Amino acid sequence: MAKPPTVEDVATAAGVSRQTVSNVINTPEVVRAETRDRVMRVIEELGYRPHAAARRLRTRRSSTIGIHLDPYAGGISGVVLDRFVHALTEQASERGMRIQLYAARTPDDEIARMQELITGGEIDAVVITGTFHGDPRTRWLLQRGIPFVSFGRPWGADDVADPAHLWVDVDGAAGTAAATRHLLQTAGPRIAFLGWPRGSGTGDDRERGWSDAMAAAGASGVRLTSEDGVAQARAAAADALASDSELDGIVCVSDSLAIGAHLAAVAAGRPDLPVTGFDNTNAAEALDISSVEQLPEQVAAGALELLMGSTGSVVAPRRTAAGEAHVLVEPRLIVR
Repeated sequence: MAKPPTVEDVATAAGVSRQTVSNVINTPEVVRAETRDRVMRVIEELGYRPHAAARRLRTRRSSTIGIHLDPYAGGISGVVLDRFVHALTEQASERGMRIQLYAARTPDDEIARMQELITGGEIDAVVITGTFHGDPRTRWLLQRGIPFVSFGRPWGADDVADPAHLWVDVDGAAGTAAATRHLLQTAGPRIAFLGWPRGSGTGDDRERGWSDAMAAAGASGVRLTSEDGVAQARAAAADALASDSELDGIVCVSDSLAIGAHLAAVAAGRPDLPVTGFDNTNAAEALDISSVEQLPEQVAAGALELLMGSTGSVVAPRRTAAGEAHVLVEPRLIVR
């Protein structure tokens, strides 16, 4: 069996010192870009992998990122976060990092768990999910200078120009706008939006995509409201179909609501009414419902790049320029 390449092998092939290789791996920001890129190419060509345990002892870092594991809630939700956590684990491993899952039922519980893990030296950074207006987790992390990135924006006026923290998110408005334009072109001008009650950052963002696309087309539609459940969505869609027989299609804020709307259309004798969901879950695919896919693998890549840089292998507190403090992933419409 061939001997694994060593740091000395990398240094020789790249024409640099052993210390420079170590700097590229552990503190890439102190190395000139040209040299760093050359060393990274050699590392990739040779298949060199730093010894994780030795690096943890040397740097006094755990090389571990913590992420909250949502409680099991049943139903069809949670698929996107499952894919995100899986992709984050795979991609972090490629950078020599590990993922530590922890459970919590409330934001306060999550803060307590983060405190335990950080105080115990078990994690170097955190990825939080499901951000919302006034999120106490982001305030707590910012006050303590703990490196973190959120899957979900700060939900303030300064999200892009001067964000409160590093964030990566899916462009929900772009997704629902694409779904709305598709239905306008293929179904007709009366396209409804079935969304959650207003006040949810994610839901309001997705509604904006529908309303902008309708306004741009000079079309009119109705805004329907439902909690995130199939039964509630079915009832809301049934009422709308009973009062508006000329409705041409429905864009929904989630696949749960889309399934409910589809069932209502079938019961109303309109099984071919176009309905579009959001998340592209297996349930939507099984029922042949079009949906917007979030691409959580790209979200995971964006989260790690914000935490570690494009080629970094360690996490350190860092603040990028305003335009570089976030990653917005454009989803894709899956038409069925």
